[in-house]
Amino acid sequence: MKIDATKVELVNSLIRNRRSVYQQHYTGERVDDEIVTQMLENARWAPTHKLTEPWQFVVFTGEGLRKLGEAQATVYKKVTEADGTFKEERYQNLLTKTTLSSHIIAVGMKRDDKKSVPEVEEIGAVFCAVENMYLTAAAYGIGCYLSTGGITYFEAAKELFGLGDDDKLLGFLHIGIPKAAIPDSKRKPIEDKSVWVRG
Repeated sequence: MKIDATKVELVNSLIRNRRSVYQQHYTGERVDDEIVTQMLENARWAPTHKLTEPWQFVVFTGEGLRKLGEAQATVYKKVTEADGTFKEERYQNLLTKTTLSSHIIAVGMKRDDKKSVPEVEEIGAVFCAVENMYLTAAAYGIGCYLSTGGITYFEAAKELFGLGDDDKLLGFLHIGIPKAAIPDSKRKPIEDKSVWVRG
């Protein structure tokens, strides 16, 4: 088997240098839409059982970020006032923090009722698609991170992103230009997390 050492090194480097870069570390500059489009294009090549392609993405940028913040804050207030868990600080964060990102992608999993694929496999496919976006961002030197906070797990939020009762909102991928070099990260040795069975 012939191995292309250049491709191997490139893939290894991208994977090992991928980082979550949070909003407070963005410059405020706008990421080119073409880069975000390439992230989405690469997302669609993620593995997907029976080719259901369960991912659904809604991209917010420009004035759309403010609208997203208002929509999230409205849903949060309605749900939490009803159950007595409303917090003003969280409401204000949802209302305003969206504008710190260049783009935000709402990440959804849309069920395909015609194919009998277990839900967990569909969720796994979407997260593989998100990893493809992470790696693409790393290749371009762009920062991003997947947030599962805010209204992610509120049933009432699904409608905002074209999701039905059987679908899932899985989070929000924030995108921005990092202020500084992306820092190193540590991981436990793979020997701590793997077992080989031979023979």
